[in-house]
Amino acid sequence: MPDLNYLRQKIDALDDQLLKLLSERAAIAKEVGHVKAPGSPLYRPEREASILRRLQAENLGPLSGDAVARVFREVISNCMALEQPLVIAFLGPEGTFSHAAAAKHFGTAPTFEPHPTIDEVFRVVEAGIANYAVVPVVNSTEGFVGRTLDLSISSPLKVCAEIDFRVQQNLMSREDALDKITKVYSHSQSLAQTANWLARHLPLAQRIPVASNAEAARLAAETPCSAAIAGTLAAQRYNVPILARNIEDSPNNTTRFWVLGMQDVGASGRDKTSLILSAPNKPGAVVDILEPLKRHSVSMTHLESRPSPDRLWEYYFFVDIQGHVTEPHVAEALADVAAASSYFKVVGSYPAAVV
Repeated sequence: MPDLNYLRQKIDALDDQLLKLLSERAAIAKEVGHVKAPGSPLYRPEREASILRRLQAENLGPLSGDAVARVFREVISNCMALEQPLVIAFLGPEGTFSHAAAAKHFGTAPTFEPHPTIDEVFRVVEAGIANYAVVPVVNSTEGFVGRTLDLSISSPLKVCAEIDFRVQQNLMSREDALDKITKVYSHSQSLAQTANWLARHLPLAQRIPVASNAEAARLAAETPCSAAIAGTLAAQRYNVPILARNIEDSPNNTTRFWVLGMQDVGASGRDKTSLILSAPNKPGAVVDILEPLKRHSVSMTHLESRPSPDRLWEYYFFVDIQGHVTEPHVAEALADVAAASSYFKVVGSYPAAVV
């Protein structure tokens, strides 16, 4: 059996090789920046998704595919920053799940700017103050985020990518035992996602909804006999010890986020397209606007209706389909959908989330 010093020497030699290869990759990335046409987008989500999927497919272990994706996202992030650091707007404050999702997708190199409302997140990207926005769209247990959908109807922003973020709720407190906790702070959605756990373990504690999970962690840090339900990023930021991990009632609790920007995104080979539709007020109209998807063999993965924010008793339909708008069968289907709709908008055609 090789001894410990020998194994460490092998690791050191591999680290030297990795460093050399990282430097070569970064130098080529800078060259790419010089070769790009003026005004070309720095961030190419379809290219990044293709790289990560290829590396995950070629990965033989022992690292997991998720671990490989995290490592290479960080490499891509820092190489991109050599050209120009990105500014990413997200629904704040710092320490929220939106913040964690943005960091998961873009790595640590960008500047992350928190904003108090989804409206403000949209506005700073529309105004060119930030490059991209990260906003929540739907949670697997609590449903769609209405404000994101409402703003996407009128906003010029386009969906450039999506993030599937596994939401792991944690109970954190400066108290050292559950029986000392009399109140629990969290966002209303997180309180709903952990209702069964709270009923079993803290049945007498007051549940207090606040604006964000990060705010809940801040309050728990300074309020005696209190706790917060939030993510690990909030616990780290406000230095609140975690008493119980993964307390969400659904083990697959996941929130989908959109990355929004001003660019159209090319095909990656595994894509989604998001649409907003409205049907004419006549019998069978909804069937008419969706029938072309079946006729052209386009799979619909989600359908959600929402009241119009400005017209009484009228509804918009938010639809996700598989495929990219540049694929012929998708383009033909969408042309027929548009002809049958009273309102039609492609919100974005973008790579499906890389787990």
